Amino acid sequence: MSSRILRRAAVTAVAVSTTALVLAGCSGGGSTGGDAGGDVTLTVTTFGTFGYDDLYAEYEKLNPGVTIEATNIDTGGNARTDAFTKIAAGSGLSDVVAIEEGWLGAIMEVSDQFADLRDYGIEDRKSDWVDWKYAQATDPSGRVIGYGTDIGPEGICYNAPAFAAAGLPTDRDEVASLLSGDWDTYFEVGRQYHEATGKAWYDHSGFVWNAMVNQLPEGYYTQDGELNVEGNAELKERFEQLGAATEEGLSAAQTAWDWNGGKSFVDGTFATFVCPGWMLGVVQGQVEAGGGDATTGWDFAPVFPGGAANWGGAFLSVPETSQHKKEAAALADWLTQPEQQVKQSAAAGNFPSTLKAQESLAADATPNEFFNGAPTGAILAKQAEGVVAQFKGPDDSVIQENVFGPALTSLDAGEVDTQGAWDKALSLLNELVG
Repeated sequence: MSSRILRRAAVTAVAVSTTALVLAGCSGGGSTGGDAGGDVTLTVTTFGTFGYDDLYAEYEKLNPGVTIEATNIDTGGNARTDAFTKIAAGSGLSDVVAIEEGWLGAIMEVSDQFADLRDYGIEDRKSDWVDWKYAQATDPSGRVIGYGTDIGPEGICYNAPAFAAAGLPTDRDEVASLLSGDWDTYFEVGRQYHEATGKAWYDHSGFVWNAMVNQLPEGYYTQDGELNVEGNAELKERFEQLGAATEEGLSAAQTAWDWNGGKSFVDGTFATFVCPGWMLGVVQGQVEAGGGDATTGWDFAPVFPGGAANWGGAFLSVPETSQHKKEAAALADWLTQPEQQVKQSAAAGNFPSTLKAQESLAADATPNEFFNGAPTGAILAKQAEGVVAQFKGPDDSVIQENVFGPALTSLDAGEVDTQGAWDKALSLLNELVG
């Protein structure tokens, strides 16, 4: 195994707690079960909110003799650590492994560790997906290593009672008109909100930064795969824009993926939240964890600062170490069919990457009762227009989480000013990525 992969496993490991590592270590050790009677046990590792539980049960019912043992790791970052630790060890990956878009570039450096899904007929489905989704999972040799699950078009989640307390409109179409424009508009409305209430506008700077970076034609890497942080005037300008808003009190300085056990979604700690489709399930889970429900007042507005943007999305891959690659590929293929993607969207709130599933959601204005009856599927379909995923280099997720993450946490805490946070990010970049 290359020293680069070993280093990445070491770097990402420092970002997780002992508890998370224990959880990750339980995420499977390849297939179990034998060939007698055609019975097979398939292990699957996902992360975050995938909405697959009912689909697993349906697949087992449709395929007698197949048992699915599923593990879900809490975050994509911890899933990345789990995957690279096991790749470095040469064993332990599940039969089906979910890969996040943010670290797909790193996986592509070891793409030969995953089955070429062309051997299992994925080329026959190429036209199912938006073209860039299929291309993302294709390595430089033409091997296809992932079935596309979702993509991440973005809207703005907002707390209607918080808006009302500040004298701002609460109707989602009016909110969309209020926030229509660029990031300057978003931050200016945030200043109005903060002046009226004394409270924060967004949860923490890290997620807003991620959304701002993803919107650029090129982010932490150029299209040619060159590191693109130092000397990147456009990136620095956006950082200063966010830094100014944070220094003015618009950030609630929350901990990513915690939010005070969900209570901060319930008690009015912040008013808006950047929401790619898959984040809708996270918001609902956090509100419920914090003791809230649909009456807490979260809604989903069909608007995003600066226009169309993509944050996230995932793939299902089959490691070469699987003892049941054919059966694993069949499961991954079934889970990513348009019909199943529609069901996944209903369960998890994410947005599908297959065209037929997107068309289905675009036509479906079914109210999402948790988000004040918002037709979240139809909204996401509209928000997906014009979305193209940004190229992600091998250390993209490391830069986001372990370089800019700590720098923005220090900014949120008031330990450094904007320039100090930028300098800290560059120092960490040179230390961790080079």
